[in-house]
Amino acid sequence: MTSTAAPLVSVIIPNYNYGDVLKLCLKSVLAQTYANIEILYVDDCSTDDSVEVARSLGVRVLSTGRNSGVCVARNLGVEHARGDVLFFLDSDVALAPDAVAEAVRLLQSDPKIGAVSGNYEPIPLRRDSLVKEYRTLYRHYWYLVAEGPIKGFLPVAIIAFPRAVWEEVGPWTAELTQSEGTDVGERLASKWEVLLTSAVRGRHDDDATLRVALRKVFTRTRVHVPFFLQPRYAPGVIGSPESRASLAAALTVATLPVPLLTGAAWTAVLPVLTFLAYLAIDWRMYRFVFASRTAAFGLFFVGVHFLVNVTIALGAGIGILQWLTSRSFRRLYGTGREKAPA
Repeated sequence: MTSTAAPLVSVIIPNYNYGDVLKLCLKSVLAQTYANIEILYVDDCSTDDSVEVARSLGVRVLSTGRNSGVCVARNLGVEHARGDVLFFLDSDVALAPDAVAEAVRLLQSDPKIGAVSGNYEPIPLRRDSLVKEYRTLYRHYWYLVAEGPIKGFLPVAIIAFPRAVWEEVGPWTAELTQSEGTDVGERLASKWEVLLTSAVRGRHDDDATLRVALRKVFTRTRVHVPFFLQPRYAPGVIGSPESRASLAAALTVATLPVPLLTGAAWTAVLPVLTFLAYLAIDWRMYRFVFASRTAAFGLFFVGVHFLVNVTIALGAGIGILQWLTSRSFRRLYGTGREKAPA
């Protein structure tokens, strides 16, 4: 990125029906310490009061014309953006006051950096759900562990690109509504460094119910299978702690009925052993959680995370079956997407 004193930053905010938290998001952008900002709010035909919320704050409203998904909304924002930096922000995130300034500083610090991706604060934007508390703390922890140059995944809720880089790696692929970051990250990886950092951060209003959270986990796991089964990623993914934890959780569930099926009392130890192995895989995370919160919340976290890992295993299993039987699914992240249509 060519260094200028204060390049114009285009903050692109796609939104569909998040009017209840949109005001907090927009106010956080308006309150940034970095002054040279334009806000491009892109409404994906919301049916709530999102448009009225944006206009009440004096924010210009762009519309996709019909409900088309987050990638189409982001691409429309890019078309209207004038900035030298494109800062994509999800509408359920409220930025820390210095987030934009830190993103610009980091992009200017090293010409090899093609994108700066931010972390979530450890507490949600609205503290009205234990599931939100779990989701936010879990993602905060893993982004914290992964801080620095990253490859293979790309958190996109808070992410900034120099325009010149985006012109090489964009646009967002409209079909990948649950895994668009993986697609863009793949295009970035060959030439640019991607930096994940807590210096750029915000508070996220995550999923409030377990049903919604598990549905998202299942879908996102399934659609990532073709990406993770690519030869360059498969060994690392299969051997990762996340994969081992999901396998251990699935084995715990699978071995629960063994004593009833075999009639052998000693087999009752099998689910206990697999569950202990499951806990051991992520013991550092659990130590972090218990040190950060109450013991009661720590136990809640362990229980919900177990269900999440079982869901990941199920999503991976269904995704592998789909990968084996569908050529189009196998080619979801195939070559030729360098300039995928919006």
